[in-house]
Amino acid sequence: MSDRSFYLTTPIYYVNSVPHLGTAYTTVAADALARYRRMTGADVHFLTGLDEHGQKVAQAAEEAGMSPQEWCDSIAPKFVEAWEMLSVTNDDFIRTTEERHKRGVQAFWQALHDAGHLYQGHYEGWYCVPCETYYTEEQVMEHECPSCGRDVEFIREDNWFFKLSAFEQQLLDLYESREAEGRPFIRPETRRNEVLSFVKGGLKDLSISRTTFTWGVPLPFGDGRHVTYVWIDALLNYITAIGYGDPDRAEEFARRWPAQYHFVGKDIIRFHCVIWPAMLMAAGLEVPECVYAHGFLLTKGEKMSKSKGNAQTPASLVERFGVDAYRYYFLRDVRFGEDGSISMEAMVQRYNGDLANDWGNLCSRLFNMTEKYFDGVVPAPPADAPTAADETMRAIAAALPGRYEEAMAALDYGTALEAAWELIKDANRYIENEAPWNLAKAEETRPRLAAVLYNALEAVRIAALFCAPVMPLTSAEVWRRIGLGDIHAVTDVASAATWGGLPEGARVEKGEPLFPRIYEDA
Repeated sequence: MSDRSFYLTTPIYYVNSVPHLGTAYTTVAADALARYRRMTGADVHFLTGLDEHGQKVAQAAEEAGMSPQEWCDSIAPKFVEAWEMLSVTNDDFIRTTEERHKRGVQAFWQALHDAGHLYQGHYEGWYCVPCETYYTEEQVMEHECPSCGRDVEFIREDNWFFKLSAFEQQLLDLYESREAEGRPFIRPETRRNEVLSFVKGGLKDLSISRTTFTWGVPLPFGDGRHVTYVWIDALLNYITAIGYGDPDRAEEFARRWPAQYHFVGKDIIRFHCVIWPAMLMAAGLEVPECVYAHGFLLTKGEKMSKSKGNAQTPASLVERFGVDAYRYYFLRDVRFGEDGSISMEAMVQRYNGDLANDWGNLCSRLFNMTEKYFDGVVPAPPADAPTAADETMRAIAAALPGRYEEAMAALDYGTALEAAWELIKDANRYIENEAPWNLAKAEETRPRLAAVLYNALEAVRIAALFCAPVMPLTSAEVWRRIGLGDIHAVTDVASAATWGGLPEGARVEKGEPLFPRIYEDA
């Protein structure tokens, strides 16, 4: 394992409702990257969690007849269960009601206060409680939130403010320098352009406290009436989770920070690409390597969200398709960084075409033939010179690690999976063209039969490696069925993918179909 840290985060999710497909999409995408980076030897730290403070949470708790903490405690297990169901391998799960977080938030604000980056003032303006977001008069039309469309309220409060406007040029310099270095701070490019336009339009100082309710982290200074504005509270989770504000964890924080990636939805990009880096600059901390803002999941042309009432839970789809097919569909069909339309019809089609026909059928027929012709034992690697068909498959397998790495570095999950599928499809063609069932009819062609089955099994072994980040359960099962160890213990995937790694004599198990075909009327 490398001593270099690869720190990856999702947003922390509100506890006003249970997980839906949108939150699961971000989390599964992060998990696939975390799994792959572990396979390359990186010291991965994958963080997700819950945003449990703020006016919206307090109101939801009141409506449920519970205290805010009781409400949070009732919702948190639903997120933990959802991520376990989806085979998400987060290394930490932070809740903003934890003492480690509160301690770090207060340490951060004390540092900014002592450095002169905060001042007391009076705020008057529009506020959307569901979005927990301030809006100017120009942004609000007919008293509706420009983001969710619900009513905003006019608030008047004595608040503490962060001197955000003082960091305008530093932010622009950050965006420009990172772009020049070839490692953009904001990705994809369309989001960078949006943020640039916003910052160049001029920044206003930001209210960082609330006084009209008490459900939040108290500021460590002032008159005791102020709690931290929930968005600021939430952003700080990225550093409090890895030890900021805790002297006993200073070494861990130094090793983990800055993060390589913050995965966020495009609707919260200004918080992460403007406010967050400015806060870090004020504190004298490094900014993350990259904020990657993905698009929305669309159903019938509309964004999927709790507020629109069209959000589904992952459990119903997992029940029908299984965990790996769920993960595969969302990362194969939706281009990360762009909006993507999803439908049950497309999911069934992708399942039956790619998973049942291509991958599942390849494994089933190959394992069956190994059982039938070689008593379920992997034959010896071929000693004869490879044929043109053998060479073609080996060349595809040899190119796969590089193609996969290039795609994953670009967070292009679809292209990474297409690279793996090229090997899967070639293995299917190879079996059809070589026709092992014919080779098995004569003793003189048995050496070629052994070569064909070994080569096809080796292609399956390598393909499973590169399916593992997205489809961890079936990939592990494929390796088990061909007599190999834990696929998730691989820490040098390029070496593991070297042709010839399948040992002669390994026991092959037929097993049940990996992806039984689904019928649309089922």
